[in-house]
Amino acid sequence: MAKKKSPSKVRKIFVLDTSVILHDHQAVNQFDEHDVAIPISVLEELDAFKKGNDTINFEARQFIRFVDVLSEGTSLNSWISLPRNGSGELMVIMNEHGSQDSNAVKIFGDRKADHLILNAALYLQEMYPSRPVILVTKDVNLRLKARSLNVISEDYETGKIKNLEGLYRGISQVDLDDSSVIDLIHQNGVAPINALPQLTPSCNHYYILKNHKNSTLAFFNQEIEILERVEKRHAYGIKPRNAEQAFAMHALFNDAIKLVTIQGVAGTGKTLIALACALEQRSNYRQIYLARPIVPLNNKDIGFLPGDIKAKINPYMEPLWDNLKVIQNQYSESSKEFQKLRELVDNEKLLVTPLAYIRGRSLANIIFIVDEAQNLTPLEVKTIITRAGEGTKIIFTGDINQIDTPYLDSQSNGLSFLIDRLKGQSLYAHVTLEKGERSELANLANFLL
Repeated sequence: MAKKKSPSKVRKIFVLDTSVILHDHQAVNQFDEHDVAIPISVLEELDAFKKGNDTINFEARQFIRFVDVLSEGTSLNSWISLPRNGSGELMVIMNEHGSQDSNAVKIFGDRKADHLILNAALYLQEMYPSRPVILVTKDVNLRLKARSLNVISEDYETGKIKNLEGLYRGISQVDLDDSSVIDLIHQNGVAPINALPQLTPSCNHYYILKNHKNSTLAFFNQEIEILERVEKRHAYGIKPRNAEQAFAMHALFNDAIKLVTIQGVAGTGKTLIALACALEQRSNYRQIYLARPIVPLNNKDIGFLPGDIKAKINPYMEPLWDNLKVIQNQYSESSKEFQKLRELVDNEKLLVTPLAYIRGRSLANIIFIVDEAQNLTPLEVKTIITRAGEGTKIIFTGDINQIDTPYLDSQSNGLSFLIDRLKGQSLYAHVTLEKGERSELANLANFLL
């Protein structure tokens, strides 16, 4: 029997789409005292996703197991209590014929799963006229279709960043009236944080300190509560071209920081800097992994591409090889540095690979660069980080405004989630790159197109 609900609140019924379950298998437990309905078409779609090694396959399997245990000894055709704070109940909706007045299959002329899910929501509206029925989906188009049928629809908000404009940047510029603190840092390399009482410092935060005469770059070391001067370092022939890149390289070289995120638009040097710093530190690690998620274009699976699996994935990995070629081209082919890079690739000490191929591997004593991290879900980011063993450093790079997957956006992707949740932690540093350094033409396109 369900727990008593507060009489002051109207219990809502949330209808979950397949995209929500594949995003978070624990989604049914995120709706407080309200009830959750799962259309039978969602279970059918999940069945098609249960095999495989990707995160969505894991999510499908976990949810199916959860429902199996929850419904043992009872029927899913009636409401059953959910094991969560605030209780709430769950039911699988078998009736997908719509209501007496509306039928999405007939209206849209297609018996696809989305329209059957809409019919389940319409049926619930008719069965429970006094209760709000809300369709929750990551699919924008399905939300629009629902609203055209007078069904309330929402995105799945759990894990979504509420204030994207206020997302942590990792860098602050401080304008000073005099140069005393700047002079102190130039002379001694450090300054006490209380020399700038106007600051509310965050762990591993970066500062551009300026006055009308000069400036300096500084880093807040929370462990000893001082501002340290940030020196511009080179890495395998790559030099920082602006303060932001100098900060990113400082974080990448800092052994005390085990997790780094670098966010910025195309051409700001995110991946190039991360790879160059990894190569400079190669002797400190067993292996360098450079990985990215495969996001097929035009919603086609990589299976449509010709050739074996290596030939299929190569087009998606080319941007990573391009960054390696930029570093190689700093040197002549006969130089030691050029030959060393070739040797690292041949011996798989430097491994460029799809992110899916990393699953199941040991991540001990690895420097692991994850490119295009904005195309990961929060759970995928968590899964990667929780695999880190001793001596491992993980670097996520990406542009939160360039999402290539249909069910993520700038507020719900794993990179934004990570930046928002981990700011201020001693093992973590973040830098936002804003100044493009690829070319004047690339900068023009970024800002005006």
